Amino acid sequence: MSAIPVADDVLDADVAVLPLGEVATALGQSANKVRQLLRDGQLIAVRRSGELMVPAVFLVGGAIVKGLGGTITVLADAGFGRTEMLRWLFAEDDTLPGTTPINALRTSHGTEVKRRAQAMAF
Repeated sequence: MSAIPVADDVLDADVAVLPLGEVATALGQSANKVRQLLRDGQLIAVRRSGELMVPAVFLVGGAIVKGLGGTITVLADAGFGRTEMLRWLFAEDDTLPGTTPINALRTSHGTEVKRRAQAMAF
C-alpha cells in the first residue's frame, strides 16, 4: 500500500479541518476508503497536531465538492505538489465567483476553475 501524500499545513489557522474519521462519517465511507481517496488525488490532507486532516470546505452535503478531484488532477498534471495545490485552491482571486478556487467549486463554477488550472500549466 502506498503512502498517503500530505501537504504542508499552509492553511490559515481559521480554516476548519476534519480528522479522517469525521471525513469518513460525513461521506458514509470507511476511514480506509478516505485514505484511498487521498492516495487517488480526490482529496488533499494536511497534518495538524500529528493527525491527518482534510479541509472541511472540501465536503458538501455528504460528498466531496464536485470538480475537486478533477481540479487536483489538472494541477498534478501541471506539476503542482500537494502543498502548491492547497495554496492555489485557497488563494484569494477577486475575479472568481466566491473569491477563491475552492469557493468557486463549491458554488458550481468548476468549469472556470479547471480552465484556470489548465491555463497555469502553459
